[in-house]
Amino acid sequence: MPKNGTGTGPAAPWEYSLYIPNDLRAVTVSRRTLRLILTLHGLIRVVDVAELLAAELVSNAVRHTEGPAALRVRWSAGVLRIGTWDTDPRPPEPVDPTAADRAAELEEGRGLTLVRACADLWGWHPLSTEGNRGKYVWCDLATA
Repeated sequence: MPKNGTGTGPAAPWEYSLYIPNDLRAVTVSRRTLRLILTLHGLIRVVDVAELLAAELVSNAVRHTEGPAALRVRWSAGVLRIGTWDTDPRPPEPVDPTAADRAAELEEGRGLTLVRACADLWGWHPLSTEGNRGKYVWCDLATA
């Protein structure tokens, strides 16, 4: 995308947030929304991996918590960050390093194993040390 007078283009950072209900249909909505965002920003080469990562993060957020959630997508300096917020402040389930071999065979329970295998970096942090404000789980894809 060529740079224009509005400060947009491939070099300009951008960010989107999609607030979603606690509903498994949110996974499909999130994947399709992410595909559209990345296509419009000329990042089609990372769409498939980004969709997989977002689907796993959103699925975890709606399957393992009771409240609403959000998908956040940010691009800056050649790095695409995909993250989800949910209402549960507990850490995500630990990633079993031996589960990577079994992940392709499973319909469920692949979550963070796939994120760990496909992302360049991932992590999480609570959003409040006091009270129940939830957590943010994220992963990065280098697009350059």
